[in-house]
Amino acid sequence: MRKLLILVLVAVLVVPAALIVAQDDMAEIDCGTDEEVTISFFGDPVGTNGEAEQATIERFEAACPNITVEYAEGSASVTDLLAFYLTAFEAESSDIDVVRVDVIWPGQLAAHLLDMNDYVSQEHIDAQLPALIENDTVDGRLVALPLRIGFGMLYYRPDLLEKYGYDAPPATWEELTEMATAIQEGERAEGNDEFWGYVWQGNSYEGLTCDALEWHVSATGENFLTSEGEIKTTSEAAIDMYNLAASWVGTISPPGVVSYQEEDARAVWHAGNAAFMRNWPYAYVTSGESEDIPEFGVAPLPAGASGSGASTLGGWHIGVSRYSENPEAAAAFAIYMTSVENQKLYSIQSSNPPAALVLYDDPDIQAALPFASTDIVQITTARPSNFSKDQYNAVSTLYFDAVHSILTGEEDADVAMELLELDLQELLGQ
Repeated sequence: MRKLLILVLVAVLVVPAALIVAQDDMAEIDCGTDEEVTISFFGDPVGTNGEAEQATIERFEAACPNITVEYAEGSASVTDLLAFYLTAFEAESSDIDVVRVDVIWPGQLAAHLLDMNDYVSQEHIDAQLPALIENDTVDGRLVALPLRIGFGMLYYRPDLLEKYGYDAPPATWEELTEMATAIQEGERAEGNDEFWGYVWQGNSYEGLTCDALEWHVSATGENFLTSEGEIKTTSEAAIDMYNLAASWVGTISPPGVVSYQEEDARAVWHAGNAAFMRNWPYAYVTSGESEDIPEFGVAPLPAGASGSGASTLGGWHIGVSRYSENPEAAAAFAIYMTSVENQKLYSIQSSNPPAALVLYDDPDIQAALPFASTDIVQITTARPSNFSKDQYNAVSTLYFDAVHSILTGEEDADVAMELLELDLQELLGQ
């Protein structure tokens, strides 16, 4: 059971009074039904984003007093959470009404989720980042609504850029390579043998799919697996980009970067031993707490041969089970939770960037989340999960294994990408 008093205190302490939704606005919420009903919501664990989700429930219930939303903590493990969902859905259980949907799950869960096109207004859809709506649309069905996003971005040290004569972060991957090399050589010449130019995620796991997708899209302007199912792994621009990334290993990046995940890169960065880092927004707050980083900034990831950068989308969305006994009430809660008004409050309380594009010019969002840049959001790209559906995990594994073989020198880039093309053709039945 939720503890109402505690939640009210949390909401008052964390959310500025000026941002609380007015009662008149709340009265306009379409509750979906006039009947007394109870629905379930499987949210984040308390201590992560659970408090912001529970505060959302309080606001919704105030506007729709006939609907009770029972909050259940979902597993912190995305693997375990997906397995739980699939087990319940395969049994067509009505115990689950509203669920959190990882950005790469719409294709895998589509058969079990309602088409929100039947419930949501076009105005609601148009307010969101278009790439997210595309990500959540499977075979024409909008199976989830965006709530919060993550995106890859470049962290940099302004003090070191100024020290070595640079007036802006790198605009291209070649500039990053040049700047990281010069800064690393300079810092090591002054005695810091542990200093590196650039840290990122090079282990053979989903995080490498995210990094490598950014390289690929910035080089070619398109995904390695398009939404139409075209396999685009062997372009010359992509091969050149993978070779450039491989050249970083042991030069501007530690030899061990091929085993790095997010926290490994963050540890080097937090120790003040990197000029640049690729990571997600979660590292922003903790970077400000590091005593070894005098100052830092964030920027869009550099551009490749296509002339543009790319930033892989992360984040969570909200879906409604097809097996819910109260689909109208469940859909009403999902719509309220992902509304512009609630996203603003939720984002400020949880420090997660909103999915609503219109909020990126909001002064309150800018004050609370200074890293929430339209320059970064506008180059976001989704992983090819809506086309590959329940085969996405296999697609991603083939991809990050192929890229990892290039980074470690086990395979030449052109050979690795040709083999990947053949493997994807076989997997997808092409």
